[in-house]
Amino acid sequence: MTSHDCASSTFLYGANVRANGIRQHYLRFGGKGRPLVLVPGITSPAVTWAFVAERLGRQFDTYVLDVRGRGLSETAPGMDYSLEACAADVGAFAQALGLEDYFLVGHSMGARIGAIVAAHHAQGLARLVMVDPPVSGPGRRPYPARLDWYVDSIRLMRAGADWEQLKPFSPTWTEAQLRLRAEWLHTCDEDAIVCAYHAFGTHDMHADLPAVAVPALLMVAGKGGVIEAADIDEIRRLVPRLEVRTVQQAGHMIPWDDEEGFFQGFGTFLGTPL
Repeated sequence: MTSHDCASSTFLYGANVRANGIRQHYLRFGGKGRPLVLVPGITSPAVTWAFVAERLGRQFDTYVLDVRGRGLSETAPGMDYSLEACAADVGAFAQALGLEDYFLVGHSMGARIGAIVAAHHAQGLARLVMVDPPVSGPGRRPYPARLDWYVDSIRLMRAGADWEQLKPFSPTWTEAQLRLRAEWLHTCDEDAIVCAYHAFGTHDMHADLPAVAVPALLMVAGKGGVIEAADIDEIRRLVPRLEVRTVQQAGHMIPWDDEEGFFQGFGTFLGTPL
């Protein structure tokens, strides 16, 4: 993490907190304004979202989590890596740091975790942003990404492969994006990733959504192939206080594909344009 070397950076520090019985690592940006917790996706350590947090940190007191089993947060053989455990982590994290009236922004797996937080661990939560969550579940079509895409890339980086070996996995990414992913991907515990991937198909997100009482925003990747029009209609019925925005030119990794479109997708949902 080197962004703090720049005078204009909003990065403050990285730290650990013990919450929900584990050590949780996070990066903090901004330090002023409304608290905002950013929960990344299945194989995205916190540092890989630093470019997003840098901008959010201009207006919000921004915390980016290393989800358990990823980055510098705790991992251990036999640890519970379920989405429910990760959501309990987020709720406990917010309470441990005394965050009140905070915003929660989750991408992909992080969006699934965010929905559980809003449904079952909502103390202090003010608003929820779900960025292209997998809508797979019992009796539903599967999540389009393959498990071996994640596992094979992790194993390559754990073996010390060069960043160029990741090109086939993310062919549209820049060299800088691939280098950062290559540097940190080995910190993703394989058991954690396999558990989360299978949970996309076994955990019923749609059963949680009616309990989401805070205002929510669903951001959809126009080229992601994850969320279809019928899915949006169903989620609208389940979450009455829902806004929906589509980033037309982006795939599932929205801020990597269209960074400006990603920030514009928030509109004024968080109280101010980004």
